[in-house]
Amino acid sequence: MENSIADLFSGINTIWVLVAAALVFFMQAGFAMVETGFTRAKNAGNIIMKNLMDFCIGTVLYWLVGFGIMFGSTGAIFGALDPMVRGDYSAILPSGVPLYAFLIFQTVFCATAATIVSGAMAERTKFLSYCIYSAVISLVVYPLSGHWIWGGGWLSQMGFHDFAGSTAVHMVGGVSAFVGAAILGPRIGKYNKDGSANAFPGHSLTLGALGVFILWFCWFGFNGGSTVSMEISRDAAGAIISDAPAAAGGIFVTTNLAAATAAAVTMIITWIRYKKPDVSMTLNGALAGLVAITAGCDVVSPVGAFLIGLISGIVIVFGIEFIDKVIKVDDPVGAVGVHGICGALGTILTGFFALDGGLFYGGGFGFLGVQALGVVVVAAYVAIVMFIVFTLIKKTVGLRASAHEEITGLDATEHNLASSYADFVFSTPGTAAAAAPVTVVEAEEAVPLGSNIENAEFTKVTIVFKPEYLDLLKKAMNDIGVTGMTVTNVLGYGLQKGETNYYRGIKIETPNLLPKLQMDIVVSAVPVETVVKTAQKVLHTGHIGDGKVFVYKALNVVKISTGEEGYAALQGRDDV
Repeated sequence: MENSIADLFSGINTIWVLVAAALVFFMQAGFAMVETGFTRAKNAGNIIMKNLMDFCIGTVLYWLVGFGIMFGSTGAIFGALDPMVRGDYSAILPSGVPLYAFLIFQTVFCATAATIVSGAMAERTKFLSYCIYSAVISLVVYPLSGHWIWGGGWLSQMGFHDFAGSTAVHMVGGVSAFVGAAILGPRIGKYNKDGSANAFPGHSLTLGALGVFILWFCWFGFNGGSTVSMEISRDAAGAIISDAPAAAGGIFVTTNLAAATAAAVTMIITWIRYKKPDVSMTLNGALAGLVAITAGCDVVSPVGAFLIGLISGIVIVFGIEFIDKVIKVDDPVGAVGVHGICGALGTILTGFFALDGGLFYGGGFGFLGVQALGVVVVAAYVAIVMFIVFTLIKKTVGLRASAHEEITGLDATEHNLASSYADFVFSTPGTAAAAAPVTVVEAEEAVPLGSNIENAEFTKVTIVFKPEYLDLLKKAMNDIGVTGMTVTNVLGYGLQKGETNYYRGIKIETPNLLPKLQMDIVVSAVPVETVVKTAQKVLHTGHIGDGKVFVYKALNVVKISTGEEGYAALQGRDDV
């Protein structure tokens, strides 16, 4: 009978660990949707590919080396080198859970840490370089700090508490993201000469929101699954403790409560600061609450979870603004704020709100000090190692894509992908005041019109070009005095039948109607030659598909609101 009961509990625990592992694996889809939605359409395929490779590369390398480093022994610093997980891990396995179930559960956690970095370095990182980074963090960086926290290492021996990975997973990923994004530099046009930041809206808030909901759903496996058990908590008299914080039910409650509170608080903060509730920041707020509660979800009460969510909901807004506007590290999805700042915050707040040992529950400063020490040491370790890794990558194979590749989009340049949305036309919104340093053609001396403005001549210039060059062309035209224009989405191809693209290795023979933009300008005082030369300067890459410039004589200009004609219709402006 005792063996049967033990087998039953073993089976239940194993099933729960495997279900939780599947949920945590599905977080890869959530991260992919968040990162894709919060960035521009021309890089969607590249981001999906990076998230896929994070998991694939991480799975293999964690099995080969990482798991042994993390759990191979209870040494203070290092586990063991155990290629392909062949050692005896019976001493560290949870009750009734077999080795392979525990291995897959830990593997998906490793992949989560790696994929956090993808969003912060999005839209300008070489794919090869990113794969090298992903290999290093899965092979060494995450497993070593993970050993200190979860594998019986020195932080674990001191009593450091990080139940499901606010520090071990999220802060490790967040610090790596910060170092990588800082070394990489901002996207072209992100910051103006005066230091002010430009907004680069993501191409699909819908995808971003879907990703957040997926992550929220999967977090129940991330935190709840870290119990690695579904055993019932009982008191000394044998009665079931229905509200035990460490039980899966209690963890579900604290996890959900912190996320909901943080999202609501973030919405209120943005409503006050921006005059309207900000959608993308509120989505980040939900993730901030999830990250912050992850360390102490098993030791805090619902009240503590509410307060942790409240604090993280406030911190995430100012944290993202600080990173973006003050220290000027370009993080397209807010990964550094969500995972780095809130991962550290949640771990430290556990030292305040833990029911057993927390400062607010009579525990003194000892436990809080251990939590703070763990955060500082792990952050410093990851920052130093990743600085070395990213610097070596930069000095060898190169870290950043070229300006042409970045402007064109990594889908096309890194993966020969015409578009991730083949049946739709997307144009890059003109949000950057200065998309890149461009030397424009100096305007020639305009012929004074004097009293002959009635006989002024007008020329229409039509420029057909790649959508990703809109910001560059707008700024260049403004710089030579062209301040009015009409921009239209168009489809077409020239004599070359468009660029050669491939799908699944098969050449696309049928001419593609490629997405282009058409800019129409009517000029009078600005010389036509200046407009044409400036367009050539901005748009020329030497590749097929750079576009064309058409020049027409315009007979007249009529201002609809007043009926004025000719040069008077321009009201002294050089163009319309």
